[in-house]
Amino acid sequence: MRENSIQDFQQSLRQLNWKVIIAIIVSTFSVVVERYQSPFSNEVLDHLLFFGLIPLTFVIIFRQQPREYGIQMGDYKIGIFFTLTSCFVMTLLMLVIAPSPDFRAYYGGNVDQFWVVVQNYGLDLLGWEFLFRGFLIFALLPVCGPYAIFLQAVPFTIAHIGKPEIETYSCIFGGAFLGWLAWRTRSFLYPFIIHWYLAIITTLLSRGF
Repeated sequence: MRENSIQDFQQSLRQLNWKVIIAIIVSTFSVVVERYQSPFSNEVLDHLLFFGLIPLTFVIIFRQQPREYGIQMGDYKIGIFFTLTSCFVMTLLMLVIAPSPDFRAYYGGNVDQFWVVVQNYGLDLLGWEFLFRGFLIFALLPVCGPYAIFLQAVPFTIAHIGKPEIETYSCIFGGAFLGWLAWRTRSFLYPFIIHWYLAIITTLLSRGF
């Protein structure tokens, strides 16, 4: 009986999709290593490296097309509709939430150099969104199916620990929605635009713009 169990386990190992395993490991290490290492001494560039360029390198190693990992326009009609709708809803929510003490303490400051803030958020979140709504979700989908939408939201939420408490709680739901949108449109670009807009409007409102 024990020998059969070992053989079954070995057979299961041979049937594993190693691309999925590598994607999980790379995504996990990207989030963890970024917390401890800063090769550029610049958070934006570090995020681009760990969350964007390194996962993209593995896409190339997998000998797959970048569009298979969401680097494409995809279903732009659905994408534009949900992007605009989401931005409108989030503006209403952040009008209430952003002025709270927690958000002011974290995002506080003045609104000087507005375009620098916009640019930095764009570059920063480009890596974030590719890692979770591009690389990880599209690697998981062939094996996990729709569960991938929720699975990718878990490390995304954990990566927000240290930010305002309500923001971190909301990430499991917001991350799942962005994952659904990436899956529905076959593109990580629309979640990126939504996340970018949310970061900008949150910062502006918390700073009393």
